[in-house]
Amino acid sequence: MSDDLIDLDATGLAEVIASGEVSPLEAVEATIERIDQVDDQLNAVIHRMDDKARAEASSVDLPDGPFRGVPMLLKDLWPSSAGDPFHLGVKGLAGADYHHSSDSNITTAYRRAGFVIAGRTNTPELGLVATTEPEAYGPTRNPWNTDHGPGGSSGGAAAAVASGMVPAANASDGGGSIRIPAALCGLVGLKPSRGRISMGPLQEEWGLSVQHVVCHTVRDCAGILDATAYPFPGDGVVAPRPGRPYVDEVGAPADELRIGLLDHALTGDTHADCTRAAREVGETLAALGHHVEISHPEAMDRTEELTGSFIALWAAGARTSLNTIGAMLGREVTADDVEAGTWTLAEMGASFSGVDVMGAQAQAGQFRRVMAEWWADRYDLLLTPATAMPAPPLGQLTPTADDPMRGLYASIPYATFTSPFNTTGQPAISLPTHQSSDGLPVGVQLAAAYGREDLLLRVAAQLEQALPWADRRPPVFASAP
Repeated sequence: MSDDLIDLDATGLAEVIASGEVSPLEAVEATIERIDQVDDQLNAVIHRMDDKARAEASSVDLPDGPFRGVPMLLKDLWPSSAGDPFHLGVKGLAGADYHHSSDSNITTAYRRAGFVIAGRTNTPELGLVATTEPEAYGPTRNPWNTDHGPGGSSGGAAAAVASGMVPAANASDGGGSIRIPAALCGLVGLKPSRGRISMGPLQEEWGLSVQHVVCHTVRDCAGILDATAYPFPGDGVVAPRPGRPYVDEVGAPADELRIGLLDHALTGDTHADCTRAAREVGETLAALGHHVEISHPEAMDRTEELTGSFIALWAAGARTSLNTIGAMLGREVTADDVEAGTWTLAEMGASFSGVDVMGAQAQAGQFRRVMAEWWADRYDLLLTPATAMPAPPLGQLTPTADDPMRGLYASIPYATFTSPFNTTGQPAISLPTHQSSDGLPVGVQLAAAYGREDLLLRVAAQLEQALPWADRRPPVFASAP
């Protein structure tokens, strides 16, 4: 039975459970069995909750939401789950075996939707780089080629979904951390608009990061968004509600749209396979009746200015995170508690004055306003590669003692297309349309105006029908017992 279940997306599995053909407990047992089968090869799930998941799946109190009984994995970053390990990839928290006392808002939303939390997935320390190789738990491997990484920072989540452990898994995105691993592992990854999903109580909605999932299908991406995109008391930003459920966009006709195409990074190299993917998807969209032309917002050409403000906010955020971790540990965080790259970035953040950070925020705000004009004046969507390079070999994006900033700067080719939309707060989706000449997944990105996830999902569903990808599975499927 478990072999049949791992081929289903979350929507399909929920339907099978609702029909009575499979029980929530049987679905959880299938996930546990699948993790047993493949995770030794991947190191995606670092905190297992087998017995707790069994108890939740068997409980008469399991909420009767749209995904009742479907197993879910949480990324071991800011979404907390009551009584469970909560380590953020940080050596000091792992060494202390820190457990959090309560659910975060997104965890509450998953539970209300009926999901059963079965474990927590690997992440780089504080989610700071585009690879998932923390010193605390070791590297997660890409199911398509275990010599390569799955991207980051939601690499554990992406490896788990791509290998069939769960149909969808929680992921977060502060610079591309949903879209990058989705692209590198052959999955769908939507970064919602700022304020679409609550970030409380440990983070704020007006920052760079947002929450959602990585999954196989556009209907899962839409359905899970419907089930979790609502405000909690005290949320600082609340995105405007759509006119109808997001699932209604899947299969809905799309009028002719005006789409700009940017097929190469504005600084640095772009792999030929990544450029090819964007160009061919542009041709597909044109064949579907959309108007596609070479164009992108001129504001994106201000790369040096944008990168400077982003890194200032990134570094200040790292320093703030260390303060939060110190409160959890009940003592001051030291260099021994974190990796060299984390410490160096946090020290950089500590060197900025309040005026420096306010200036970076003002610069980001101006960038957001200028970027918005491109969508308001002429265009509906921007099409780009999701990343400038396919999945890197393990070790290529990690910091070292001699070069602690190596991980951050080596991550730039993977975040060059994604991070601008964390600054602006716009929604953007990564779609697994292609494979590289080496057989690794390659994705494209579509970005829309703020609040227009509906448009992204409608066009993504068109592409999913024209370029089917959901049945494309990695070699680990064939190699599993």
